[in-house]
Formats: sequence, C-alpha cells, structure tokens
Amino acid sequence: MDLDINWVGVLLAALATFVVGGLWYSVLFAKVWQREAGVTDEQLKHGTIRAFVGSFLLALVMAAALAAFIGDGGAGFGTLAGLAAGVAWVAAALGINYLFERRSFTLFAINASYNIVAFTAMGAIIGALQ
Repeated sequence: MDLDINWVGVLLAALATFVVGGLWYSVLFAKVWQREAGVTDEQLKHGTIRAFVGSFLLALVMAAALAAFIGDGGAGFGTLAGLAAGVAWVAAALGINYLFERRSFTLFAINASYNIVAFTAMGAIIGALQ
C-alpha cells in the first residue's frame, strides 16, 4: 500500500479545525458551552498556550489519518469521508462517553456538531488537495 499524502492539505485541514472551533466556541456557543462544561472565564485564562499547541498537534494527527483514509478519492469522497468520520466515529464515541459521564445532551450536541463540521471541512480540504 502506497500512501501519497499532500502535507499542505493536512496542514490546511488542521488549521480549518481552528477556524471552525473559533466560530463554534466563541461566536456561536461560548456561554452555553462554558455553562454546560462547567468552565469559568478564570479557568480559560490559564493554560491557553498548552491548549492551542496541543490542539494543533492533535489536529495534525487527525488530518494525517484522514488523508491516509481518503487517498486520492477527490473532494466529493473526502467531504463524505469527513462527514462519516465525524458522525460515526467521533460523535458516536463522544456520545458513549457522555452517557456514562452523565453529561448533558446540550454539551454533547455542541461538541459533537463541532467535530462533525470540523471533520467534514478537513475531508473536503484534503480530498480537494490530494
């Protein structure tokens, strides 16, 4: 099996998670997410660099794995693969955790939908550039 990964596509896909996350967790759902997650403004002031650097490294891992899966399938396949990964793997796995942790459906909906949108965007970018 020969993996031909476009690393520029992986980088752009990882950056896309920050664009989506910036909208999701500030403009669209900031206060609701904070309340449901139990995160205060004071807590958000600490560890910001670690959170962003760690998130970017993990986004690179996700994008690289998605690129290996998408291969040369193209933008359409990449978009559908990203959507499927977001719904069937990430959101479903979060759902299992949230059920056992007795977390709210609202928090699940915010976090799961972020991942669905982020993975769909990553898949579209990777598929278009592979």
